[in-house]
Amino acid sequence: MRSYQLYIHLSRPAVITIGRLGALEWPPGGYIYTGSARKNPLARVTRHLSQTKLLKWHIDYFLAHEAAAITDVRFFDEEECRLNQATPGRILLARFGASDCRHGCGSHFKYLPGA
Repeated sequence: MRSYQLYIHLSRPAVITIGRLGALEWPPGGYIYTGSARKNPLARVTRHLSQTKLLKWHIDYFLAHEAAAITDVRFFDEEECRLNQATPGRILLARFGASDCRHGCGSHFKYLPGA
């Protein structure tokens, strides 16, 4: 496993502040977050699933909101950016989860209208 995707459902519209990126109104529906962990992807996903953690990454802020819930997790042998670029969805906030991306992804967090 090299990368993973979190499938997230936001049950209602929400204003969520994402660290220094600021506050944004998020529409309800489905979202996909694509991430990776060099040493232990399972530990990283376990951290994402935890309700008690320091807010460190962009996704932590989103998942901390009461209306957000992870509905599925999938693991891949594919490189994170390649997987993200092949994933459908709209980017609502540039650089979300991709502040260190060097492949022009724009964001590793995508909105799936109607999902």
